[in-house]
Amino acid sequence: MHDGPPAGNSHAHHHGFNRSGAVLALLSALLFGVTTPLSKLLLGDISPWLLAGLLYLGSGGGLLVFELTRRATGGGSTEAPLRRADLPWLAGLILAGGVIAPILLMIGLTRTPASTASLLLNLEGVFTIAIAWMVFRENVDSRIAIGAVAILFGAGLLSWQGHVDAIGWSAAAVVVACLGWAIDSNLTRKISASDPLQIAMIKGLAAGALNVALALALQVEWPPLWAIAAAAVLGFFGYGVSLTVYIAALRALGTARTAAYYSVSPFIGAVIALLMFSEPVTISLIAAGALMAIGLYLHLAERHEHAHTHEALEHEHRHVHDLHHHHAHAAGDPAGEPHTHVHSHARLVHRHPHYPDLHHRHSH
Repeated sequence: MHDGPPAGNSHAHHHGFNRSGAVLALLSALLFGVTTPLSKLLLGDISPWLLAGLLYLGSGGGLLVFELTRRATGGGSTEAPLRRADLPWLAGLILAGGVIAPILLMIGLTRTPASTASLLLNLEGVFTIAIAWMVFRENVDSRIAIGAVAILFGAGLLSWQGHVDAIGWSAAAVVVACLGWAIDSNLTRKISASDPLQIAMIKGLAAGALNVALALALQVEWPPLWAIAAAAVLGFFGYGVSLTVYIAALRALGTARTAAYYSVSPFIGAVIALLMFSEPVTISLIAAGALMAIGLYLHLAERHEHAHTHEALEHEHRHVHDLHHHHAHAAGDPAGEPHTHVHSHARLVHRHPHYPDLHHRHSH
């Protein structure tokens, strides 16, 4: 799972676009989408604050066990480890997405009706795409923008309850939580060349420890052992594996496209809830599904090609020797592919279909 897609669009250039990034983003959305209705089952037994902490701890702890097991059995990672230069970005994303956003969401949920909160949570996708486009200058052409709007409208339709209660300070807390997660996604892209599993593991452990500590400070009641175990397993798949796959998708697709694919997760959650709790099939569910299908089609059928320049660059990430990797190896560099080492790219001007992946973050 963790080795994810090739870090560039390796080999993909020879036959059009690499679809693996889209598959990874949708897999991440599926895992997270399933987590929401299953978390609802646990909320009867666990306070929301403690549940957030246990989900994150399950995510970080599960990935840590996976990593230690892999090392013990001699299976090394072919990913680039986190370096000192990555630490400010890592600290920023943990603070924004692992600490501030969950706390604000919990504060917001205390006074905001669930229907209003779930509608507001769709703003995360809007904010993520807006920041990627306006702050980080990621290319979002009209086709991708229309597709993203269709997906986000579908998500909004799902959570629309026919009315919006007065937007007070508690609803504002939910909106700022969405902004926190949007900043988190954009900062994560800055370090997505590094090992996705390592990033997800550190984030899970840090955010989990903090949220559990807060729950203890609030003297919440400890749930039965089975509920703690269930939350940990749910967190491992719904947060840990989902985030690892999401980071691999960011690397291949850039932030805006990954966020758009990921925005289908509420639809997946609604379908699962329908099957689990035999909820009725509504007109809005069908309409939301249709809007999301149109949006996904526009994204999947994207073909972005123009002459572009790769400036000279030195970096480190998992790669195979493809169109963008013609470098010689120094003594001590790993032999098999895919592999990781610091390597240089000479300036290159060429034309082929591409996404805003690790090697295509040029201006338009």
